[in-house]
Amino acid sequence: MSTKFFTNCRIMDVVQEKVFDGSVLVDGSTIQEVGANLTCPPEAQVIDLGGKVLMPGMFNCHTHMCLAPEADPHYDNDDCQVTMMALQHLKKFIDSGTTFIRDVGGIDYIDVDLRNGARSGGFAAPDMQVAGKCICMTGGHGWSMGRQADGVDDCRRAAREQLRAGADWIKVMATGGVMTKGVEPGSPQLNEDELRAAIEEGHKVGAKACTHAQGMTGIKNALRAGVDSIEHGFFMDDWCFDWMKAHNVFYVPTLAAMYWIYVSGTEAGIQDYVMRKVNNTFAAHRDTFLRAYKAGVKIALGTDAGTPFNGHEKTAYEMVLMTEAGMTNWDALKTGTVNAAELCGVSDTLGTVEAGKRANFTVFAGDPSQEIHAVMDCRMTVVGGEILYQA
Repeated sequence: MSTKFFTNCRIMDVVQEKVFDGSVLVDGSTIQEVGANLTCPPEAQVIDLGGKVLMPGMFNCHTHMCLAPEADPHYDNDDCQVTMMALQHLKKFIDSGTTFIRDVGGIDYIDVDLRNGARSGGFAAPDMQVAGKCICMTGGHGWSMGRQADGVDDCRRAAREQLRAGADWIKVMATGGVMTKGVEPGSPQLNEDELRAAIEEGHKVGAKACTHAQGMTGIKNALRAGVDSIEHGFFMDDWCFDWMKAHNVFYVPTLAAMYWIYVSGTEAGIQDYVMRKVNNTFAAHRDTFLRAYKAGVKIALGTDAGTPFNGHEKTAYEMVLMTEAGMTNWDALKTGTVNAAELCGVSDTLGTVEAGKRANFTVFAGDPSQEIHAVMDCRMTVVGGEILYQA
């Protein structure tokens, strides 16, 4: 492990909402010092960043590393093909400044194997948490890659299977969705008791639970069942917002998932039934996001990477979409740093650039706090003190 001195940079403090001139001293995988006028140790490797902006590494809290962002996804690749594709996707996260992902639905536990391989140093990848297979009702949203379960006992068993396989999170499907044929986003699927059974199994061992939930009935079922984060959340009212604030439930809106389908259309190969569902919910989704933000709900960044044209290199564009929908630049930056770290339970080690924390950070040519599109121009990615990407 080496000592590195990142200097001649502008350091982003996302908590205090300021950018200041300074240097960052890293020893091995840990940040030792942050500030102006630091002394560079004689043994340190000096990395002159030429005035660029150094920000805490970006999180993406809703990814599918095993899925290709194709117009009409299919699930017939063998495990070797999926693994090779997922490795390419992990590199795309790194090359675009994403240093931590929460993957919320894999195939045949390949996500678990890749997390383990990366943690053991087998290959370069973002830090990650994974969910194994999503738990859905028979024929429900995600059935082609998930664990189909019906009834309280079966949902409990399904959750235990994911935990046995090594899942960090339990992912449950509370409603229908856009990409699965024959289901509707507003329709509830697993009921409150089924959701609670799966969620409780995770909570017993300290694993949080997230839910694919687009319609309001399913969202309320999941909230009452004790879920820790709502994914997508197309339709929510003030009751939902009040419950989420009272119970520290996060909202991961994944605006990008809808956006890339909406702007691509059937001419790009997207199925008619998918476009119908997106067109019927697009405006409501944006409206719910803005109302949740104004109500003070905690929001974390996730893109649903792996859905049509929603590439694994596009994490940062979610921040652009959030600001276009009415969020401030600083608050958008927080969704992908401090907020995301809190959701994933890693605030003690990640989310800010501070002494004692893990050296995960991203370097941009410009200042995203002033011009949010600067997040699309990553020049360096550091994970655990190692420079994994440099433009």
